[in-house]
Amino acid sequence: MLVFSTSDKGGTGRTVTSCNIAYRCSLQDRDVCYLDFDFGSPTAGAIFNIERVLQGTPTDGLHSYLRGEAGDQPMRLDVWDESDRSGLRGRPPGAGRLMLFPGDKGGGEFASTPETVNRCIDLLLRLEEEFELSIVDLSAGRSYATEIALAVTADERLRGITTRWLVFHKWTRQHIIAASGLVYGVRGLLDGGVKRGHDRTELNRSIRFVRTAVVDPSSPELVGLRPVQLAWLEKTNQELHALAGQQRVGRTVMLGQVPLDPVLQWREQLISDQDAHTHRTANEQTVVAFEEIAKRLTDDAAWEGL
Repeated sequence: MLVFSTSDKGGTGRTVTSCNIAYRCSLQDRDVCYLDFDFGSPTAGAIFNIERVLQGTPTDGLHSYLRGEAGDQPMRLDVWDESDRSGLRGRPPGAGRLMLFPGDKGGGEFASTPETVNRCIDLLLRLEEEFELSIVDLSAGRSYATEIALAVTADERLRGITTRWLVFHKWTRQHIIAASGLVYGVRGLLDGGVKRGHDRTELNRSIRFVRTAVVDPSSPELVGLRPVQLAWLEKTNQELHALAGQQRVGRTVMLGQVPLDPVLQWREQLISDQDAHTHRTANEQTVVAFEEIAKRLTDDAAWEGL
């Protein structure tokens, strides 16, 4: 399975959420690889706590590979072996593989060419044979990375591979509108996909939304707020639900949502069971959210049932 993670804006939690989904899928006994296609800011290495690729790799990254400036294979790093975080060192019993393909340090966006698309297709076909799930983290917005992804997935060589798109947005008015525009708007995913040979209906069926940093007005953690603040929060939440429905990013196309969590806000990282249950620095609801999204992402019935 091939999954593309995208968002219209930066700061949506796309990368940290995608990394946590990959981590949870691996813990669920799947072999997973994570490709950092965020060419302008390849920081997945920081979330996986791999010190030498915090901002990407100086050589042989995905950027160089796609431009034909690297070898036959881009750099790959086994997270269970390479992570500098002690809690991630060593593959847990029952877990699958978890591999990071970092982007290039100091790189940037670049236009798609037929050669770039072919190199990307070759890479994804090889990874499809090796891994059960490949997650590709794209640059935000209508980027060249997204254009490459749309061109690649329209190619007949990938037609037999299940492909899904996750569009991330924060639970705010601005981000809801932006996420809707990225998918349904002019030069959005659907328009861009059709231009490259996708069937609009099929492409639309492959897209789901993930809400991040969602505040629950009924959460006991908000007990310290004044009544007028709670009333305002509840009213705003209702307005956001109405807006999401109008913008076609409502519950019927939402794969899941991640609650507001202090660890994710202040130190973007993988949330382990230890963080939630032993150290109690992260909320248990956050772990549950990532687990549920990971299951729904790879479950055909759950995906189609939305």
